[in-house]
Amino acid sequence: MLIESIELFRVAVPLKKPLPVGAHAYPHFETVLVRMQSGQAIGWGEASPGNGPLAASEYAGGVFQVLQNWFAPALVGQIVSSGDDLQERLEPFQGNRYAKAALDTAWWDLDAKLKERPLHELLGGKRDRIELGIGFDRMDTIDPFLEAVSAAAEQGYSRIELKFRPGWDFQVLGLVRQELPTHRLHIDAEGSMRLDHMELFCRLDDFHLEMAEQLLPADDLIGHAMIQETIHTPLSLDESITTPARAETALELKSCRYINVKPGQVGGLTPAVEIHDTCLEEKIPCWVGANPQTAIGIRAGLALATKENFTYPTDDFLGETWFETDVAEPIEKTLADGVLGTKLWTEPGIGIEPDKDWLEKYTVDHVKL
Repeated sequence: MLIESIELFRVAVPLKKPLPVGAHAYPHFETVLVRMQSGQAIGWGEASPGNGPLAASEYAGGVFQVLQNWFAPALVGQIVSSGDDLQERLEPFQGNRYAKAALDTAWWDLDAKLKERPLHELLGGKRDRIELGIGFDRMDTIDPFLEAVSAAAEQGYSRIELKFRPGWDFQVLGLVRQELPTHRLHIDAEGSMRLDHMELFCRLDDFHLEMAEQLLPADDLIGHAMIQETIHTPLSLDESITTPARAETALELKSCRYINVKPGQVGGLTPAVEIHDTCLEEKIPCWVGANPQTAIGIRAGLALATKENFTYPTDDFLGETWFETDVAEPIEKTLADGVLGTKLWTEPGIGIEPDKDWLEKYTVDHVKL
């Protein structure tokens, strides 16, 4: 297809409550939306690494500049025949995977709309409904935390993630397991621990967890392999998985038994599908994680999660909980046999178009190429 134009929108979305990122808390959330056009068809993508270089090396303001000055000019006016073709055109540029992901996702949405097919169908999805999971970080006191976790289980979330932090670790985990003795639980340390915590890692086996996610820093695949060889609890990698090559290395080293695939973190849907296919071949199950993002990014992730090897419940980032308003209506969540999930749409692409008034109101920087 001929890429006739690309528009970039850096938006600042008001939050109902400040979003904590490390030691910072933001009253609004910044993200970058991409509008890609070919003929009368329009595709949308999103880059949501965060307001600043805290959770990742990229951030919304930097992504906007990289897209405007480098990536979008490399595509506008070009015939891009596939996701692989798009990735090859961006290959000379180092890193900046969130920026690449926004363009890659927009291309897939555009292609699906040109072919009048839902994105999940074009991606080779095998299901039209997916289960959802939810995560909880530390709170000021334990009682509201336990109430929130119990409420999530009652709502039908089939798995619950608990952030695992100093002072908010085994005691909390034990209380949650006592409250929910048979529920699927996993922990996420976000790379905050070290190999000299091995004695603590061995204690994880007592809690019958589905997995322990990203115990060590992202670059320590060998350390994760050493832990996985020692404990029974399966490990999952998240921040370590940034490219298909990194995923292959992790599998070769036997660093994990699950892989969390975030389309933005790995550079888009094209590399995410490649990682999925590699894991399927190696019989390592995957799941789709989510950063804070608007309905555009959420739907791209949901479409990806319909593929065969995404067998663990998908992250449900509650946009309606965090955002005062979203770029489009949230997808409906429903119960089936007591399990909360969402049924996929039948409209072409990601199934929505952003609200023009919303874009005009919350856009803080805009450019069209």
